[in-house]
Amino acid sequence: MIDYSKPIAETSNFIVLEKYSNEWKVAESYQSEGDLEREFIQDLVNQGYEFLPNLNTPEALLANVRVQLQTLNNVLLSNGEWLRFVETWLMKPSDGVVEKTRKIHDDYIHDFVFDDGHIQNLYLLDKKNIARNKVQVIKQFEQAGTHASRYDVTILVNGLPLVQVELKKRGVAIREAFNQVHRYSKESFNSDHSLFKYLQLFVISNGTDSRYFANTTQRNKNSFDFTMNWAKADNSLIKDLKDFTATFFQKHTLLNVLLHYSVFDVSNTLLVMRPYQIAATERILWKINSAYHAQNWSNTESGGFIWHTTGSGKTLTSFKAARLATELDVIEKVFFVVDRKDLDYQTMKEYQRFSPDSVNGSDSTAGLKRNLGKDDNKIVVTTIQKLNNLMKSEADLPIYGKQVVFIFDECHRSQFGEAQKNLKKKFKKFYQFGFTGTPIFPENALGAETTASVFGRELHSYVITDAIRDEKVLKFKVDYNDVRPKFKAVETEKDEKKLSAAENKQALLHPDRIREITQYILNNFRQKTHRLQPGNKGFNAMFAVSSVDAAKQYYESFRELQKRSDRPLKVATIFSFAANEEQDAIGDIQDESFDLSAMNSSAKEFLSAAISDYNALFKTNFSLSNNGFQNYYRDLAKQVKAKEIDLLIVVGMFLTGFDAPTLNTLFVDKNLRYHGLMQAYSRTNRIFDATKTFGNIVTFRDLEQATISAITLFGDKNTKNVVLEKSYKEYMEGFTDLATGEARRGFVDVVKELEARFPDPAAIEKEADKKVFAKLFGEYLRIENVLQNYDEFASLKELQSVDMTDPMAVEAFKTKHYLNDDDLTALQAITLPAERKIQDYRSTYNDVRDWLRREKSSAEKEKSTIDWDDVVFEVDLLKSQEINLDYILELIFEHNKKVKSKSDLVDEVRRVIRASLGNRAKESLLVDFINETDLDKIGDKASVIDAFFTFAQTEQQREAQELIKDEALNAEATRRYISTSLKREFASENGTELNAILPKMSPLNPQYLTKKQSVFQKIAAFVEKFKGVGGQV
Repeated sequence: MIDYSKPIAETSNFIVLEKYSNEWKVAESYQSEGDLEREFIQDLVNQGYEFLPNLNTPEALLANVRVQLQTLNNVLLSNGEWLRFVETWLMKPSDGVVEKTRKIHDDYIHDFVFDDGHIQNLYLLDKKNIARNKVQVIKQFEQAGTHASRYDVTILVNGLPLVQVELKKRGVAIREAFNQVHRYSKESFNSDHSLFKYLQLFVISNGTDSRYFANTTQRNKNSFDFTMNWAKADNSLIKDLKDFTATFFQKHTLLNVLLHYSVFDVSNTLLVMRPYQIAATERILWKINSAYHAQNWSNTESGGFIWHTTGSGKTLTSFKAARLATELDVIEKVFFVVDRKDLDYQTMKEYQRFSPDSVNGSDSTAGLKRNLGKDDNKIVVTTIQKLNNLMKSEADLPIYGKQVVFIFDECHRSQFGEAQKNLKKKFKKFYQFGFTGTPIFPENALGAETTASVFGRELHSYVITDAIRDEKVLKFKVDYNDVRPKFKAVETEKDEKKLSAAENKQALLHPDRIREITQYILNNFRQKTHRLQPGNKGFNAMFAVSSVDAAKQYYESFRELQKRSDRPLKVATIFSFAANEEQDAIGDIQDESFDLSAMNSSAKEFLSAAISDYNALFKTNFSLSNNGFQNYYRDLAKQVKAKEIDLLIVVGMFLTGFDAPTLNTLFVDKNLRYHGLMQAYSRTNRIFDATKTFGNIVTFRDLEQATISAITLFGDKNTKNVVLEKSYKEYMEGFTDLATGEARRGFVDVVKELEARFPDPAAIEKEADKKVFAKLFGEYLRIENVLQNYDEFASLKELQSVDMTDPMAVEAFKTKHYLNDDDLTALQAITLPAERKIQDYRSTYNDVRDWLRREKSSAEKEKSTIDWDDVVFEVDLLKSQEINLDYILELIFEHNKKVKSKSDLVDEVRRVIRASLGNRAKESLLVDFINETDLDKIGDKASVIDAFFTFAQTEQQREAQELIKDEALNAEATRRYISTSLKREFASENGTELNAILPKMSPLNPQYLTKKQSVFQKIAAFVEKFKGVGGQV
């Protein structure tokens, strides 16, 4: 813990440093992986780590844990006591990674009963005095029965392996180190009796780029995007391994990151804080302490604000600041103050996600008063409105005279008004801090108050340019889509007074305009949200409109235009009454309350009808009654996050503070400025996976200048180049990256090289050619994934199927895409590879990836002279274009009518399956189905699908029976194990399930491991082949 008793001006205890300069010289000579590892370990030893060169077996590791824990706890355990401690608690067989992580975070003190009957607390870690924890380093640890891992460095804390370091030589892609860790965590870290289940943190480095990330069981969090560099307080990155070691691996720093700046939440996700989150938390705690010791509280000098851009994880930062503030003896209560009822609920949920027991929420002012009298929880979550009502209604409460901390979330809003005056009057000893992504500066203030004049100086900032550089949020790609000529004037009008004039209101809500925009969204929705392939999940979208009338007209227009659609979008809407309160800042989005009493009857009627549609869709029964609307809001938020709603139409609600990483597109028919614009746009820019490259913004008003002004205010004059995505032309023709100075090729050049070098992908045989192809096609996939979001690219793809000899078809195409003759000529100048050719390329790319994985695990690897370390396979991008089984079966039905023989149909289907990552294993199953079924007798697509699943389920039972018989397995246990594996869609070697199915044999028998491996591989192949077909085994 930071020692706060030292003089205040001394901030050397910050682990995120203000200043750091390196003392070392760059080595000119080549460094192998071994050299890098030796130097790294030497640097750790110089920093006070103990190196144990001979500790490399599980037995030695456990013996060392015993020594360290006995020293830490100042006890001696007999052999019997130690064995009992290990078997019943430290390495309890039923514990998985989750239980071990909980031991590090919550249950690190164990009441141990010694043989003589006395009970003593045994600590795994000392979190109060972290310098007492012993830090050691080992290398090349070998875990029996797994793939040997050659360049592993492990950091032990009190003997337990808490940090795993994966080093690659300089020049190797950092993602290769990440992939290796990912592989180990599946294969060996979690094997039966492994202390490596205690791992908290991974560090990967290729010498020039070093990153850390949490060991989490959440599969979606295992994305490379969640890795982070260490940094200084000004957010400049510390990337080189030498600097990273000197800062992040300082014992004091590493132990703080592990023990104080990480959170294991109730959904069993381990979150490790990023440097800017730690820096902000440290500076808030320092400020409280310095103000306390100076007895200088209740003014702007005893507080300050944190400017962290929207989407950078403010809730976690504020939670940690609040939580650590409660650990300061002098603080009585920490108030976490939010601005709206819905945010209150959302923040409660978020806070409870981090720690269910440390937060008190209150439904009413009376509830808030009760919570203030309770001693069990020091953190209180409340809305500004409830807090203000309490202060107005209670003249004197004991808490008014106590030391309290206020943390305001999104402090740009109504905290400037009445509540702020009351707070200063009532509370005698407070420290207040504000978090905001969009501060109020003199430039966008409506009155005299700014964020700094209310809260005090800025304590830490992490602005949108920092977040984009660190890949913690995405850029925005903005389409200014005001292309409807007859509404041009009103769509470019900036003056709010003129816009609210009756004739302009009428023009904006003109049925023709509403219909055109609705049709545009329907035409482009699947392309913008990456849902071009059937069955592919992709993303969802929001549509911000200017008024309740607009929401109503658009909602009805979507219903009308989708009447005959066989795949209609699921559209929902929500709004309520927004009182005409004074705005605090230019461009504020007006608050909508849950109180519907002020809403007019036609708006109520429409909202009630929209909720009825929603109820029919989700089999719910929400209404406009007291809590009914609030519950509808909560359920809707859940369904949007789960991608069950495709398009959500909103007026103000959900445009601030709503977090859904699956949302990638915002359509806008509303004038937005400054804070409101940044907040609304930021709904789309949360990181998700490799297919989500930026937030798509499509505006139906001319918001170009408003966008640039907002981005410049909340960044700097160069921000525009960082925050906004490149143009279509740049991606097609190539550009120079301003940040790195690197020249990036355009799509046209990549396609030219691909077709020139590999006209027939099936003919690629040499290893060198395989590598060139893998890199080149990976580059193609990356650029194509970005271009999918551009309207021009959609037009180009559609043009491929237009008959250019048919003048009517050409005119219809031009009208649909708003093109003139010159635009059409420009499009025709670009040739795209045929869809069939791309399928062949994808198939070969999959083949090369499979071949390389087999090669790497076989002895052949030693013979290869080609280094594959700089090749990264774009698996996420392949998955995004994945075709599902139903689609393949529909294809069989369609193609069966066109082809002359079954062998032609089999060739066609093989091509599609091999291009698919998820269905490759089903090739033989589908081919057998075609050969053994009289397809001509099947009348429709649905019947083909039914016939296949019946066939596949019979095959599944037959093959399972065969496997059990051939391998002499325990029939019941095998069926159970296969059923579980089919459910989770992969077979696992961990746990006892696999051992239970094997024939009776001693684990010491040399044949046992071979048998176990061979059975596992056969079952894994079985699961790949039959997952998703249903039925019984």
